[in-house]
Amino acid sequence: MSTLLDIKSSVLRQVQVCPSFRRRTEEEPGSASTDPQEAATEAWKPGDGVEFFAQMRLILKKGEGRQGLPCPEVLLRSGSPAPAEPVDPSRGLRALTQEEVEMLYEEALYTVLHRAGTMGPDQVDDQEALLSYLQQVFSTSPEEHAEAVEHVKKAKAPTYALKVSVMRAKNLLAKDPNGFSDPYCMLGILPASGAPREQGSHKEQRFSFRKGSKRGGPLPAKCIQVTEVKSSTLNPVWNEHFLFEIEDVSTDQLHLDIWDHDDDVSLVEACRKLNEVIGLKGMSRYFKQIVKSARANGTAGPTEDHTDDFLGCLNIPVREVPVAGEDSWFKLEPRSSASRVQGDCQLVLKLITTQRDTGMSQRGRSGFLSYLLLLSRLLQFEHRAEEPNSSSWRGELSAPAATVLCLHGAQSNLSVLQLAVLHWQVSSRHHQTRTLDYAYLLGLLEDMQAHWEEAASLPQEQEESLADSFSAFSEFGLRLLRQLRDYFPATNSTAVYRLELLLKCLGKLQLFQPAFEICPFETELNMDIAAALKRGNREWYDRLLNTKSPREQPGPQRLVGLVALADTVYEDLQSCYGIYASLFHSIVKVDFFTLTFRQLERLVAEEAWVLTEELSPKMTLEVASGLFELYLTLADIQRFWSSIPGRDSRSLALAGIHAPFLPAVKLWLQVLRDQTKWRLQGAVDVDTLEPMDASSKHSSSAATASLCFSHTQELWARLAWPDPAQAQVLGTQLGQDLCEAALFYTQLLRKKVDAQPGATGEAVSEPLCVVLNNVELLRKAAGQALRGLAWPERAAGLEGVLPRPLLSCTQALDEDLQQEAHTVTAHLTSKMVGDIRKYVQHISLSPDSIQNDEAVAPLMKYLDEKLALLNASLVKENLSRVLEALWELLLQVILQALGANRDVSADFYGRFHFTLEALVSVFHAEGQGLPLESLRDGSYKRLAEELRLHRCSTRECIEQYYLDKLKQKSLEQNRFGRLSVRCHYEAAEQRLVVEVLHAADLLPLDANGLSDPFVIVELGPPHFFPLVRSQRTQVKSRTLHPVYDELFYFSVPAEACRRRGACVLFTVMDHDWLSTNDFAGEAALGLGSIGGVARPQVGGSARAGQPITLHLRRPRAQVRSALRMLEGRANKEAQEFVKRLKELEKCMEADP
Repeated sequence: MSTLLDIKSSVLRQVQVCPSFRRRTEEEPGSASTDPQEAATEAWKPGDGVEFFAQMRLILKKGEGRQGLPCPEVLLRSGSPAPAEPVDPSRGLRALTQEEVEMLYEEALYTVLHRAGTMGPDQVDDQEALLSYLQQVFSTSPEEHAEAVEHVKKAKAPTYALKVSVMRAKNLLAKDPNGFSDPYCMLGILPASGAPREQGSHKEQRFSFRKGSKRGGPLPAKCIQVTEVKSSTLNPVWNEHFLFEIEDVSTDQLHLDIWDHDDDVSLVEACRKLNEVIGLKGMSRYFKQIVKSARANGTAGPTEDHTDDFLGCLNIPVREVPVAGEDSWFKLEPRSSASRVQGDCQLVLKLITTQRDTGMSQRGRSGFLSYLLLLSRLLQFEHRAEEPNSSSWRGELSAPAATVLCLHGAQSNLSVLQLAVLHWQVSSRHHQTRTLDYAYLLGLLEDMQAHWEEAASLPQEQEESLADSFSAFSEFGLRLLRQLRDYFPATNSTAVYRLELLLKCLGKLQLFQPAFEICPFETELNMDIAAALKRGNREWYDRLLNTKSPREQPGPQRLVGLVALADTVYEDLQSCYGIYASLFHSIVKVDFFTLTFRQLERLVAEEAWVLTEELSPKMTLEVASGLFELYLTLADIQRFWSSIPGRDSRSLALAGIHAPFLPAVKLWLQVLRDQTKWRLQGAVDVDTLEPMDASSKHSSSAATASLCFSHTQELWARLAWPDPAQAQVLGTQLGQDLCEAALFYTQLLRKKVDAQPGATGEAVSEPLCVVLNNVELLRKAAGQALRGLAWPERAAGLEGVLPRPLLSCTQALDEDLQQEAHTVTAHLTSKMVGDIRKYVQHISLSPDSIQNDEAVAPLMKYLDEKLALLNASLVKENLSRVLEALWELLLQVILQALGANRDVSADFYGRFHFTLEALVSVFHAEGQGLPLESLRDGSYKRLAEELRLHRCSTRECIEQYYLDKLKQKSLEQNRFGRLSVRCHYEAAEQRLVVEVLHAADLLPLDANGLSDPFVIVELGPPHFFPLVRSQRTQVKSRTLHPVYDELFYFSVPAEACRRRGACVLFTVMDHDWLSTNDFAGEAALGLGSIGGVARPQVGGSARAGQPITLHLRRPRAQVRSALRMLEGRANKEAQEFVKRLKELEKCMEADP
């Protein structure tokens, strides 16, 4: 194996001009260096490189999560509860005094004790249960509660009123000839007896429905009131509101009539409406109207009321009106069984109180304020029953609480808009003292928005109160957004969802802004949000800087913290882009990512610039390592911005930040070079040259080397140095270092193998197989790593094409490692030479009496065993290498055996022919081994030809000699010159006519630089033409371009010219007067292609047309193989043929 150490590396030869590269190759790792930066590397403890590459793996692992843009699915890793938000009891509603609490308690009891109307299915109808609930809410003792209830019972009962909104009717009966009606409503309160009650001393009013009657004006409660008349419709829409006082809630009824209004018309006017009549029913109503008009114009008095038609009525007991009010369609009823009515009427009914004998009412506190205080008290009580730290409560009130609020809201005549406003005001304030679910608050805003569009504006006092609640909530929300990362961490899906709901709440507030006469916001809310986010970013960064890299620390210590700070900033920017950005942009139209990136990137860049300027004069290995890691993160931040479509990193504060980091990067790459060698040295030292496991065929050191190269490539990809010129220098040096490390590893393997004692009698060495596999794995890993070291060119080149320095380095290393693999392969197969020769000799010495397969069996058995072992020990590429080397070895050994045996029987050659084909089958292995094309090429052709010739007769060998000449092609067509001839066959005379025309560019074979050429023309093979003698041209003195124009005739039958191998041979000689003639070249022309031979020419003696240019050549090995076969023959014909050719060979000895 010592011969392996003599191999020179072509990579090392290529870079001999580079002193530092050569010095690194010759010196051991860690040797002294005169370079001042090299001296810095000695500060790193050599060790075995394990610690260095462990740190390098951490750097690479950090970069794995920075490939491409982040996905929300990757960032949202936790579904745990969101962090608790800050609460402040002082931000709730004003605390009530004891007197105010007592008045509120009285107000709640008064509401329950004087409830009126029908309770709903979800409401509590038990008065005692409601009172008991209020006792718990206000924390009163039984005695205090009983005393309060008794006090309320003694108070004056409230005055009730019924709010009636007549909205519309549908499908009324048509009473007019035109198929429509002119409906209006009359409504009032009926006592239990059924007659309308009078208001004081006023008598019941009777209304005239004639044209011009006054109706629909505002009338006192308990009087009959009338809506407007809606002309010509069966589906009238009134939307009119009335208020009726109620004296007895339990017995009073609401009565409503719908009439068709008919104006008094004359007979002439009735007749004029004939064109308005529609259908047969309309015709009947038309004649009825004429009769009425005639009666009215004749005998009827002027005040008689008989023209309006009844359309239907309603009777609704007041006690049946639901507590919460009712918005329903009621079916119209007839006055009697004879009446015919149809249709429905929509009414909105609500039972309220107008006078209340309570302390709050007496002091002028509105129902709006009373409800606000009561709702606040109930909300606090209900929320206390929940878990103390729960932030998911959605304001679900118990049935008693909901019933009390419903009663008070109805009795206080609060509209749905006012109720929605009150619930928002109380809940939003309560949220700031104890956290609620933002989905609940968002629902309150949506409910308020829906009713806001339908209802009129609020009173100014209530609108101001609502505006204050908006301002307080937005201030609270902005404070949370300033601490976004604390309360809504991007890794917590629950917190992110709460943030989304909070932003939606703030977005809803922004929608209310145009609806306020008194604007609650001084500026646009999204501008306030952006300002809060900026302030929060700065506060977060300052806290981070003070924690990780305080400015009062020394530079090296600050550097470590700044690396951690930059990593944290990068992770934060990932969260901003992947989680926060879409929420802020879609909900409140704030570009949070751009705002945050610009701000944090500028702050980090400023800190990095200052620190690099401070540390550059104090460059040590520790500082270089920290700066290198810091630069990788800063470069990742730049790439993150550039990876977003439409973003340009040239405008960033980090643009050009790479310049001050260049010295640190160079020093760190030098450390990488030395650490790689130490790592490889340590890996080889502990390597046992055994496969790592059953699934791999290389040893542990190869896996380590492959990993080192892979880490180097990944590190270069992360470095992505932006300056093309500097990147070329760095990349070229790194590529050379990588090549040097690869060759250094192969040297270590050689020494390792040489130091191991060889196993006697072991033809296939397992350590050699492992080494061969290691070299192949190294070749692939190093090649892939080198191809990954490409740098950005100044001019855009072809994609996938390596820069020239890197390409030459890659090719040279691959060539070296291929040579190394072939050398190990040769050493591996050399151990099998002795055995193979022994088995081939066994075949040659086998008697002719045994079968061929029996003679070949020992060799086949030997090969089966060794190839099975090789197949199990080698990877596919190395197995192919070994098979090719072993195949060539077998062919050479068989050729030697054939050369050592002369004058043997034909069976001898038959055995080796059988052996050759059997070996082809073994090495091809049905397509699993070497391809047939490579097996039957090169030495195989020579061996197969020799075996074939050995089995041929003398004349067949001579024929093969001429066939080889015809097949031979001149590899250098212009070296020996050209000869122009013209040939044809004259069938009538049975002769071959050969015309030698001229030659050109012949070799100068004389001392004067010229020649005296002549041409010998002969036919062959000789036994085809036994009576024909060779002929020659005249000698042309001192020329390299002789012109002959001589004709030669050969009397030969056409059948002989048609035989396979028949040819005319032209031999050009240089005539020498005092010595032997010199051979200049030869050319052969097959007779089968000459005109007149293949088919007789018309006219018999017509001469051939175009001349033929033949390129002169010298006999090749394939031609001489037939000659060697003939040399071994003892018969006279073979010896005479060989003798004549030997004489010609003597003339060739002077071949320049």
